[in-house]
Amino acid sequence: MRSFGIYLRPTIRAIACVMVLVSPLSAVAETVEVAPSVQVTKRSYTAPVNEQPFFGFAVKSPEQKAEDEKFVSAIIGATGSREKAFEETTKRAWIAIQAGKVREAALRFNQAFLISPEQSTVYHGFAVIAQARFNDFDAADELFKIALKQPNPVKALKADYGRMLLIAKRPRDAQEVLDQAVKESPDFSDAWTNLAWARFQNGDPVAACAAAEEAAKKRPSNNSVSDLTAVRSVAQCK
Repeated sequence: MRSFGIYLRPTIRAIACVMVLVSPLSAVAETVEVAPSVQVTKRSYTAPVNEQPFFGFAVKSPEQKAEDEKFVSAIIGATGSREKAFEETTKRAWIAIQAGKVREAALRFNQAFLISPEQSTVYHGFAVIAQARFNDFDAADELFKIALKQPNPVKALKADYGRMLLIAKRPRDAQEVLDQAVKESPDFSDAWTNLAWARFQNGDPVAACAAAEEAAKKRPSNNSVSDLTAVRSVAQCK
């Protein structure tokens, strides 16, 4: 599986850029149970509720709840099982992310949340939406951490989490996550590329070049080819 960080690529390369964060509208930290034993901080944004993680925590009417149940039943019937319904929905969400269609992706991840709210991919996807759509790094960090604890995480999870931490200007935290990513998935080129950036930003260009060399051996995805070229250039790799 490829990393879903294509929308972040220019920001990683522009190390000296200044980021402007957009704060969520809700300033009061309130947690909500969104799945059994899963609590998240309630946040809402200026966007349609179905384009916000967890539908913006909007209170749904009985009619809306009935429509949700109808949707879940229909897609399970069409695909043959809850597992297949979840797989198909999240597949479409990641395709939308790859195409830069973040609003569509948010709709799909909300549908996935209705189908199987306990799955890691729900929180991974919402973390991507929180950062990519709303520039909310605190929310993304929280959701990535939850995704790490939930069932069936995808291969790209720690690579994407590390990438987000790099963009949030937390290279030391990023390197810790990415060191784990390459240990767990040593054949995943995108994780090695992100690790190269983390090592470079932490002042170790020699180690960055070593990670870049590993990335080059692992057939880099289309997402990370230019990142790999860029880090090799700035680290002055041979």
